[in-house]
Amino acid sequence: MGVLDTIILFAYLALMVGLGFYAQRRQKNIEDYFVAGRRMGPVTIACLWIAAWIGGAAVVGTSSRVYEFGVTGVWYVVAQAIGCLLFGLFMAKRVKQLGDRHQHLTYPAFIEQHYDNRTRVVATVSTVLAYTAYTAGQFAAAAAMLQVLLGWEYGHALLLSGAIVILYTAIGGYLAVTYTDWVQVALLLLGVVVVGIPVAISQAGSWADMQAVLPATHYDLGAQGWDRIAALVVSMVLSFFVGMDSFSRCFAARDPASARTGTLLAIFMILPLAVAAMWLGLASAVLYPDQAGSTGILTTFVLDAFPVGLKGLMVIAILSAIMSTADICILTASANYTRDIHQRYIQPDIAPRAMLRLGTLASAGAGLLALLMAWKMRDIIDILQLGFTINSAALFLPTIAAIYWDRVSAGAAFWSISASLATVIIWRVAADAGLGGLFAIDPLWPGLLVSVVLLLALTALAPRRVARAAA
Repeated sequence: MGVLDTIILFAYLALMVGLGFYAQRRQKNIEDYFVAGRRMGPVTIACLWIAAWIGGAAVVGTSSRVYEFGVTGVWYVVAQAIGCLLFGLFMAKRVKQLGDRHQHLTYPAFIEQHYDNRTRVVATVSTVLAYTAYTAGQFAAAAAMLQVLLGWEYGHALLLSGAIVILYTAIGGYLAVTYTDWVQVALLLLGVVVVGIPVAISQAGSWADMQAVLPATHYDLGAQGWDRIAALVVSMVLSFFVGMDSFSRCFAARDPASARTGTLLAIFMILPLAVAAMWLGLASAVLYPDQAGSTGILTTFVLDAFPVGLKGLMVIAILSAIMSTADICILTASANYTRDIHQRYIQPDIAPRAMLRLGTLASAGAGLLALLMAWKMRDIIDILQLGFTINSAALFLPTIAAIYWDRVSAGAAFWSISASLATVIIWRVAADAGLGGLFAIDPLWPGLLVSVVLLLALTALAPRRVARAAA
């Protein structure tokens, strides 16, 4: 990068840290730290949805998949639009109403309200595992990009990207996430859509021009295999219904209407980004047909094809996508430990200021664990799909039942989540060990099967629920 582009990059990183310190000065209590005081309007809620879900995999990962396999790589982002639509229509208002009624700060607290404390424990374990994987995926994407931009080793790039996100998230909490996400979503739309598509057209030609150059398989939506596509889409869509960030986003809204409207509004920002990521991937395939490896292809395209100034803008737009997802994932894992483990089981009478300090330390710890995972697993979408599978297979059915079906017992929910989580982990370990056979099937499907069988069977045997507060 040129001097101007490098200045733009490091000015952006400094701005993120500055917003974190500004948010720290404005937060007054634990609700500010974890749900931004429950006062966010629909536009802010939409920005939070975009910032959380349109991350490294959505921009960097999708572009690299499209480069390698064609338009079939866009399913990752399309699944996010489907998830927003369904969650907005069927869950957002209800989650906000229940969250306000019971003053929930976390998803596991919601689960305990409807079942019992042991179900809360396994929900917490599942959520922590999933969100550590989500954060690691974003760190891996940022490191892959900075590695090419700055010419650093992967480990050094990983430390820089991780340190910035961990710092502003740990000190500023949800307010810092909100302030930085406003900036990051604006930069993302400006850089990737408004600037990215025109530059791609000027360098690689129109859609028809690219179609004439690339093989026909690059325009086959099912090229990566419909079984794999189905597992990806289903696991992602179900994750919307059980993701703690989905719940905390609704808890942070000022009212149920804002929670629903903001969720649906996000769709109109996701779809242009899906088109842009796909277009950039196809343009890269036209311009660099013999590139060895696809992970850094978008960065190569930006460095080679974008003029000075716009190059820096595009770089920070992509980093905005990555960092804005990593921060909410760190905060989610932090809230899981602080609220759902420490305050619930270790120190119930912890003072508010001590709780804030603990949240800061837990955010730092969650970020460091994610850094370690990103060091060990470097395939961005593979890391993220593991997180989606853990979350969706174990938690989807008990969560839906908590809202819509009062006959499910606490025991049925507990054993459904526990057995499904164990199934997914064992299945993945066996597949990675190369056992083949049944273990070649994506772990989502056996995990869901175990969940539904146990939930229905145990509910049939013991249909009465334990007493709970009226919902």
